[in-house]
Parts: sequence; structure tokens; C-alpha cells
Amino acid sequence: MADDDLILSDLPDDELVPQMHDDLYDGMKEEIEESVHILLSRGWAPYDILTQALVEGMRIVGNDFRDGILFVPEVLLAANAMKGGMTILKPLLIETGAPRLGKMVIGTVKGDIHDIGKNLVSMMMEGAGFEVVDLGINNAVENYLGALEREQADILGMSALLTTTMPYMKVVIDTLKEQGKREDYIVLVGGAPLNEEFGRAIGADAYCRDAAVAVETAKEFIARKHNRFATG
Repeated sequence: MADDDLILSDLPDDELVPQMHDDLYDGMKEEIEESVHILLSRGWAPYDILTQALVEGMRIVGNDFRDGILFVPEVLLAANAMKGGMTILKPLLIETGAPRLGKMVIGTVKGDIHDIGKNLVSMMMEGAGFEVVDLGINNAVENYLGALEREQADILGMSALLTTTMPYMKVVIDTLKEQGKREDYIVLVGGAPLNEEFGRAIGADAYCRDAAVAVETAKEFIARKHNRFATG
């Protein structure tokens, strides 16, 4: 925020929302929380605050991350600021039954304890309007399958940073196939040692090289899924 003397409550809505985009971009968590409270006090619907202020702000962050203008530390700060706003909005969104884009179960695979990339994807997906269930690290196949069923998820996200743990992604996908559930879920994979060829070879729907791509890919697949149901 450029002006330290700026009083957020003095800003009209058409200035406060763009200011929130700026504050998200700069990772200003307290300012985001204050602005969310201000908009709620002015009668804004929680879903409108989510979409117009937080999701739109994170879309700008995501684009600049994709284009190499922002880097992981800055995006983590922005995502953390968004999380502050989401903490206030989440119970209100549940109360009002606000629509979500979809639901994702995500976790790092068995034998792997790296989670920075996964955490970034989780936060960016939440910032884009998805509900995310983060299973953490070192997940065996039954963790993934149990969570997918329990949460009635649309998307499975798997992450690995070690070449030795990458093949475990195929174990999970093959188990879904064996149980006749593979077509029920969109499977996205990511992590430094992976590439598109590997993603195709193990039967994933897509390889996502970073969090911004993961968000775009998830949106595309969810839209396709909805179109298929609408026309099917």
C-alpha cells in the first residue's frame, strides 16, 4: 500500500475493492481482513466479496506469477493475506450456501515430505474459488481414495519432489482404475521432476508445472465436466 495514511474505511466501494487487489498483491493480511469487515458492514454479500475482491485479486497475482513478474515468496504472502479474508468469509459462505467452482483433494505422495509447491497450489486454488481439502505430506493410496469419497471431490491433486516418489502417483491412478472410479475424478499432478510426458504415461488428466497453471487447468476441466453433464 503506497499511502501509509490511507484510511480504508474512508474509501467508497469502487475504490476499496481495487485497493484490496493492491493489498493482496502486496501480501497485506491485516488490511485485507479490515477491508472484508468494512464491506460486510456495508451490506456486501460474502460471495460478492470473495469473487470481486479476493478471487479477482488472486487472479492478478496468478497471472503475474505465471509471467515471471512475481515469485513464490511473494505469492505465498498474497495467498496468506487472502487466507485472512477467507477465514472471515468461510463460515458466512457456508451459511448462505454460496456456489463453489469445485472441490479438490490434494496431498504430497507417500515417501515425500515436500509441501511448498503443494501449499501454493492449495492457496491459489482457494483463491480462485475452489474448496480445497489438503491431506498434507506422505499420503498412501488409501488416504487419497478415502478423502475423495468422503469429501465428494471433483479433483485429485498429487505432488512429488523426489524422482523416487513420482511413480507412486501411478499406483494411486491405477487403484482408481481397478475400482472403476477413475472417470469420477479429474487427476492433476505436479512437482519439479515431473513433465507432461510423465503425466500422460501414468494416466493423469494433466501435468501442471506451477500453481497458476493448476488453477487454469482445473477451471478448464471443471467447465468441460459441467458442459458434459449439461449436454449428456
